[in-house]
Amino acid sequence: MRDEYLQEARKVIPDPYILVNVISRRVKQLRRGSRPLVESLEKLLPEDVAMREIIEGKISYELSDAER
Repeated sequence: MRDEYLQEARKVIPDPYILVNVISRRVKQLRRGSRPLVESLEKLLPEDVAMREIIEGKISYELSDAER
């Protein structure tokens, strides 16, 4: 996992618990065969792809009433 991606993703989703959940859900989707929403010339880990998607605004999250 790249530290620079993590730092940039934390600017978008500052709550670390929410950030970890968003990344882990997206990583599961990517490992099950979902296509990445960002392009890269290099081979990235699913975690890095998920963080790039957050940084570029390709994925977001929504809290339920129970989680607020």
